[in-house]
Amino acid sequence: MANDWSDYPQQTPLLIVISGPSGVGKDTVLQRMKERRMPFHFVVTATTRPPRPGEVHGRDYFFISRDEFAEMIEKDELFEWAHVYNDYKGIPKQQVREALASGRDVIMRLDVQGAATVRRLAPEAVLIFLSPGSEAELVRRLSERKTETPEGLKLRIATARREMERMNEFDYCVVNRDMALEATVDQIIAIIAAEHSRVHPRRVKL
Repeated sequence: MANDWSDYPQQTPLLIVISGPSGVGKDTVLQRMKERRMPFHFVVTATTRPPRPGEVHGRDYFFISRDEFAEMIEKDELFEWAHVYNDYKGIPKQQVREALASGRDVIMRLDVQGAATVRRLAPEAVLIFLSPGSEAELVRRLSERKTETPEGLKLRIATARREMERMNEFDYCVVNRDMALEATVDQIIAIIAAEHSRVHPRRVKL
């Protein structure tokens, strides 16, 4: 398990999208990457949904009102945004541009719809799809969160099934199995390191 990033090959900065269906563990994977103190800029998403227990404004998300979100859309301040499960989510443009300009790799956590938008706007982005070990694992994770009404849970499960069918739109697939978080993070690190070793590097233009 790699933890020493003093020799990390920092060359042309990459725009990396980590995506996958709801409940696959995107937040957990990114949190573990942060705990390893990797030299990446982790993009903070703006959302109109209320915070869940333990979530912190400015760290996990920027929790803003619908009026504030609408104003950001009107001023064209969002790199991408979407209406998801009756709430809005979006990536502030300035945050991404400043991080890339600093020479750091930028990592976004997006749903599958958002990842497709990024691919359209930035074709050189690296898209990584997180997949569960099985559909049963995914359904169990969603059920154990206990953050949805029964109807909301059914919607998330149905949406997750449709999103799994879009895996072939991504560059890589990493299976995030139960009790294998470190292996998942190691595989993502290996993908990023390999991308930095490309003879013809990806050059993101925004």
